[in-house]
Amino acid sequence: MTSEPRTPLQLVWPSHEHLAGYIAALERGWSPNNLRPEAGQEELAQIHADPERFLTSLVDPEAKGPPVALPGGGTVPRLPGYRRWMWDGEFCGSIQLRWQPGTNALPIYCLGHIGYGVVPWKGNRGYAKAGLRCARCCPRRAPGASITSTSRPAPKTSPRSR
Repeated sequence: MTSEPRTPLQLVWPSHEHLAGYIAALERGWSPNNLRPEAGQEELAQIHADPERFLTSLVDPEAKGPPVALPGGGTVPRLPGYRRWMWDGEFCGSIQLRWQPGTNALPIYCLGHIGYGVVPWKGNRGYAKAGLRCARCCPRRAPGASITSTSRPAPKTSPRSR
């Protein structure tokens, strides 16, 4: 059973004000990319090299950033998009909105218009659901775009938990 958030969850723009919380999550082993766990360490290196550039890279509505690394190797063109951080007084996770200009279709390598992740130590508080509700209210950067999302199937219950 999932409980509702105890503190109101909000989506904040990545900023210096919230960066320490994001860094702490990465240092605890969390990754913003559940298909590429090493992305967390890569982002830490980017932050340490140039925090301002890192923060700017998270809001890229024109897809000016570098190509995106795939889990099996190789890269694909970056889609326009931006990331918001889930915040309840401290960092809880992130939500990324992305689109392809001129169409609601996404390339085959992109699983949905919204990608999100909640840090494990903030699990079972309803933050994923609350974050998605907030994301639906975010201003869309692509005129006429609709939002679809995908998620991993729920794990099968074990015979013990039935």
